[in-house]
Amino acid sequence: MSSTVPTDLGGRTVALITLGCARNDVDSEELAGRLAAEGWSLVDDPAAAEVAVVNTCGFVDAAKKDSIDTLLSAADLKGNGVTKAVVAVGCLAERYGVQLAEELPEADAVLGFDQYQQIGDRLRTILGGGHVASHTPSDRRKLLPLTPVERAAATGSVSVPGHGEPVIRSGIADLPDGVAPASGPRALRRRLGDGPSAALKLASGCDRRCSFCAIPSFRGAFLSRRPADILAEARWLAEQGAREIVLVSENSTSYGKDLGDIRLLETLLPELAAIDGLDWIRVSYLQPAETRPSLIDAMAATPKVVPYFDLSFQHSAPDVLRRMRRFGDTERFLDLLGSIREKLPQAGARSNFIVGFPGESEADYKELEGFLTEARLDAIGVFGYSDEDGTEAAGFEGKLDQDEIDERAARLSELAEELTAQRAAERIGERIEVLVERVEAGGHEVAGGQDGEQAEIEGRAAQQGPETDGSVRLIGQAAAGLRVGALISALVVDSDGVDLVAELV
Repeated sequence: MSSTVPTDLGGRTVALITLGCARNDVDSEELAGRLAAEGWSLVDDPAAAEVAVVNTCGFVDAAKKDSIDTLLSAADLKGNGVTKAVVAVGCLAERYGVQLAEELPEADAVLGFDQYQQIGDRLRTILGGGHVASHTPSDRRKLLPLTPVERAAATGSVSVPGHGEPVIRSGIADLPDGVAPASGPRALRRRLGDGPSAALKLASGCDRRCSFCAIPSFRGAFLSRRPADILAEARWLAEQGAREIVLVSENSTSYGKDLGDIRLLETLLPELAAIDGLDWIRVSYLQPAETRPSLIDAMAATPKVVPYFDLSFQHSAPDVLRRMRRFGDTERFLDLLGSIREKLPQAGARSNFIVGFPGESEADYKELEGFLTEARLDAIGVFGYSDEDGTEAAGFEGKLDQDEIDERAARLSELAEELTAQRAAERIGERIEVLVERVEAGGHEVAGGQDGEQAEIEGRAAQQGPETDGSVRLIGQAAAGLRVGALISALVVDSDGVDLVAELV
């Protein structure tokens, strides 16, 4: 399809820089779709763009610092004669808004989620020398009704990134190639990469009140997308070349509760599996306390759903978990993992953990070490506790010294590295499915390997999530000629830390 470019846009260029999680990846592709639909030219290199839009992360201190550093680096480009403006969007912008704008004058604007639908107009105003008021933060949990089932009727007045709305902006006759049409997915979207894996939002927001987490305050109350919209977007992603769909949200196990069916994910998975062109369906962000047996059964029984469980444990000592406002304990978590592996012996499991939480005793920490030793997780993320603005835990007594937090985080990270390497070594001799993600020959990425012994071929096994869980290096003469996006069977012959080495079967 062709697009009619509004004359006052002047064919302007924009680069989107995405930080943080897969949910942010989806939000950036929605922004890209909106901008492309209005005639903006999307470029990969911020130095070649008139405006650089940084989709920030505001989760923990390290992510905030990375976002600030990226904004400052982008602002440095404004002296190159091409880049004229830098704009902050995303979670850090939504969370801090005016405060961020005051403390970071290098950014030309700080835009919140409510301004995404007018992103093209806002950027045009900025490039024209006009002023766009910085976002004023509010508690987004209060924008939707308290009762989940009442939310669907109220969503029209609330901007929720990734959920879209049925609108084609005035002045645009047709959507350009590569932009999701409003007749399919309700959210305009344009892919920013050509890899074989793509994230797809199940829902946004969270109704849980974990004492350490600020995400619900700036991402809002939990809101499911309707199955028809998810299926339409999945079909479009398959048409764009995606072989794997990664279902993301703040809490995938709550999907459907606001639509009147807490088991809706169990019925959605077979419908996704029926889409031509999709080979893998991956479910992310599972709450252990909500991971019901029927969901495990559905994931185990549905073709194309990979044996992968991204479980948000956070800790295992019961006293720490209660202060975190979470449920479970070491025994229950091990039982959950046992029930998964009973149905799916080769299943992969990953989780993140917080150490040094207020009141965490040495005995609590030791219990967590014992849990990790028994859990046999494939991937482990370790974070030292830090106070987050506006959270309940920020006011807790029993804070540990930073040196103690750092020491425990280092100890657990070392243990996690050792345990995940052991888990990878256990997989030697297993037959696995691998999705090829990178093929290089002579130092250059190519469509297919030209020399099986010289080409470097890398992919992911079904039990490995994108970017965070290790990879598979494919070796042997039979690997010659593989292309990115190929799905092949392989035999694990070695391991290197969390990474696997495999030969084609």
